[in-house]
Amino acid sequence: MRYVVFLLVLLVIPVFAGEFYVGELGAVFIFAVVGIAQMLLTGYTGLISLCHAAFLGLGAYTAAILLAMGVPFLLTIVAAAVVAGLAGTLIGLPTLRMSGLYLAIATLSFGSIIATVLAKWDRVTGGWSGFIVPTPVVLGHALGGPVWLYYMSLAALLFVLWMSLNILRSPIGRAMIAIRDSEISAQSMGIHLSRSKVTAFAISAGMAGLAGAFYAQYVRALTPDAFDLLISIQFITIIFVGGLGSLHGAIIGAVFVRLLPQAIALLRDDLPFGLGRMPGLEPGLFGLVLVLVILVEPGGVYGRWQKIARYLAAFPLSRRSTSTRQRSFTRSERLR
Repeated sequence: MRYVVFLLVLLVIPVFAGEFYVGELGAVFIFAVVGIAQMLLTGYTGLISLCHAAFLGLGAYTAAILLAMGVPFLLTIVAAAVVAGLAGTLIGLPTLRMSGLYLAIATLSFGSIIATVLAKWDRVTGGWSGFIVPTPVVLGHALGGPVWLYYMSLAALLFVLWMSLNILRSPIGRAMIAIRDSEISAQSMGIHLSRSKVTAFAISAGMAGLAGAFYAQYVRALTPDAFDLLISIQFITIIFVGGLGSLHGAIIGAVFVRLLPQAIALLRDDLPFGLGRMPGLEPGLFGLVLVLVILVEPGGVYGRWQKIARYLAAFPLSRRSTSTRQRSFTRSERLR
């Protein structure tokens, strides 16, 4: 019931909020879609990726280019997801034997390759001069403005949430979780490691590409530096701050990561000792928050909320030993 009430609140927000806030909430929904994609790959499969900004860029450029060629908007969204999913498959195949830091370096390299292609293929992408994103037209109506982006991004987020929940309950999702816990145990149960890892990469990249189609409408002009390493680090920050291994955490992390720069911009002039004019303030805060979360609350914001909810459910009979999570012997227990 609370989810229905929350959804109704989201549906009426554009009626009362200004265009700036509506547009920023639409961007939060887009980042939440990519956060869920990153969560499926890292939080539920155990494969770290530093190239999801490249998948987002592939989706954005694919949708924008096809839209400029006169392709219907809904088909450009599908094409963006398919192209990014194929790129995820191509990246997943040569990295099957990698894990941990080696996999992170490999995906970082692939992301750099994709960024270089987007920059050098200027006859198609516009290169560093930029590519102006056309306004989509559906049934003769131009779908421009933050309100349209808000509702379309919200619909995409709900679709990706529904899809992710069904994937996690399916044999594919259970195989992904088994691989995260122990590849040896998963293989002994008959799970095809290579096929499951490539499938996880393809699904995650496809979701990021889907978000890219809406991100193109948000930024309105595409340049290769809009999909650099910092954006990929922000996606990693989303899942760690929100709570690793939780779809709720991906949404909470997206709210934090997307709205933190806006909060810095609003408070920049009021910060003491010239902190607001310090170069690199935003990346530094991202790094500081990530380190603090890992040290103080490894379960993220959603993990802390679960602890508070358990404490309140047992109050006033709760004791410290009952409100504190006991030691877990498997990662499945830790990441519920």
